[in-house]
Amino acid sequence: MKKVEGYPQPLGVTIKQDKVNFAVSVSSGKKCELLLYRAGKTEPAQVYEMPEEEGLGEIRFLAVEGLDVQKYEYNFRINEKVVLDPYVRELARTRKFGEVPDADLHRVRGRFPTSFYDWEGDHILKLPFEEVVAYSLHVRGFTKHSSSGVKQKGTFAGIVEMLSYLQELGINQIQCMPIYEFDESFGSRLNYWGYGGGYYFAPKAAYSASGHAASELKDMVKACHRAGIEVVLEMPFEEGIQTQTAIECLKYYMLEYHIDGFVINPYNVSWDCLTRDPLLKGTKIMQKDEGFQNTMRRFLKGDEDMVNPVIHALRLNTNANGKCNYITTHTGFTLNDLVSYEAKHNEANGERNLDGPNYNYSWNCGAEGPSRKRYIVKLRKKQIQNALLLLLTAQGTPCLLAGDEFWNTQKGNNNVYCQDNETSWLDWSRLKRDDSLFQYVKTLIAFRKAHPSLRQKSPLTGTDRNGCGLPDVSYHGENAWQVPAEVYSRQLGVLYCAAGEEEDYCFIAYNMHWLKHSFALPALPKNREWHRVIGTEEDAAGRQEEDQKRIELQARSIVVLTGEQKAAGKAK
Repeated sequence: MKKVEGYPQPLGVTIKQDKVNFAVSVSSGKKCELLLYRAGKTEPAQVYEMPEEEGLGEIRFLAVEGLDVQKYEYNFRINEKVVLDPYVRELARTRKFGEVPDADLHRVRGRFPTSFYDWEGDHILKLPFEEVVAYSLHVRGFTKHSSSGVKQKGTFAGIVEMLSYLQELGINQIQCMPIYEFDESFGSRLNYWGYGGGYYFAPKAAYSASGHAASELKDMVKACHRAGIEVVLEMPFEEGIQTQTAIECLKYYMLEYHIDGFVINPYNVSWDCLTRDPLLKGTKIMQKDEGFQNTMRRFLKGDEDMVNPVIHALRLNTNANGKCNYITTHTGFTLNDLVSYEAKHNEANGERNLDGPNYNYSWNCGAEGPSRKRYIVKLRKKQIQNALLLLLTAQGTPCLLAGDEFWNTQKGNNNVYCQDNETSWLDWSRLKRDDSLFQYVKTLIAFRKAHPSLRQKSPLTGTDRNGCGLPDVSYHGENAWQVPAEVYSRQLGVLYCAAGEEEDYCFIAYNMHWLKHSFALPALPKNREWHRVIGTEEDAAGRQEEDQKRIELQARSIVVLTGEQKAAGKAK
């Protein structure tokens, strides 16, 4: 090996033929050295100085010829402190998730990027936003619980073992919480979620079964794509990160790992810069929408003056702004807890229950926490079903929180950021005990996919832009074509229409009041009639409406009707 002249860009490690280039940002006046280790060793085998006078600006750089990247690992030493390359692509480490870092900084080293991976023809799926049903998960928590039944619990490989489950549910996109190398210490507490700073370019070794996170992440992405499932990464980035660095990072995951999209925090990175980048236009750039979440939670529990906000939320279009629709996310209650607790119960976090959001817009249905009272259990189940219908019949891309489809609970903890245990891990035994909610969600997803009026590509305008004789969306109440927008109203009827080859009519009656209400049914084209197909009333599904002009809904109920072709001989 010998040191030769290098180049200042790109930062990190670049391998070209027989030369390996190293470039790192170092403040003026500081000493910098490159440390090369034999693979698996903690003492440097070779040290190269990176003098300030040989750099450009605040970038130090050099190249090494004859370096066998399969046999070596590396770090930098700046002012006698051993540091990882901020652009490191993979770490060599054996520490388990949550273990206290070793005082010897040489024990964690950077691996060189692997030169070849057989993608076997894999490519980014590019599913249209309107076709996506997403599922948000934590890589470790998704399968770590003993009840998951997978061999490689808490890893990328564990997700692969669960793909048949996700396919059966109808999911075609997973959104993974941070999978990069983050610091698991958060002061005196564990950083289980992974938000904050980290080595953004390096997938987390603790999420791999073998310690080779790069190849195992690629295996997971390839397996997901074969199953028709996109892989999206949450990349919130730390406040103050340079937009250029964030763009380079997203491009790297897109090109190196075939990642389909990213959920970013638009307050920490320029949204305009990300969405205007020519290369990133080939992937999905998304953000979370708390507006949808809060509006639907308030409507669900029966708050007043919510009809107009609900109308706005129902017609949000993810193609237009990259915002997915969520009822629940990792911050806040699970769906089961949303209808079981009115106050957060974060005592186990050790912060005197002061952490986590105070405003959850939840309702416990009459008792705080678990209850055996039949009317409370029945009401909670109905409210969960209502919430899922609100989510899966809205126009924007829906995203489920993992476990909401089988009653997952965190026992009222709405901020499990420091809980790496059964509080935060999904308990799959709840699915085995009662899969009725899973079957319900599966039915809703299939229904959404079967009805193009519920997932239209372009933003709805309220006009007859399709030439079908009806506007693409219209709103109704006790009287057709009249919005029940009074402050005290807690009910709304919505008619969605799609024309063309996939002519489709769906009318959804939402009654979130504690009293029953009647709804006028708008008239359909002459060759069609209303059929009640799905809903949260006991007799909601599977019949033609006898009265084609009006329906009545019980308290806290949702019913979906579709405009079906009249039987032969009935059309006039």
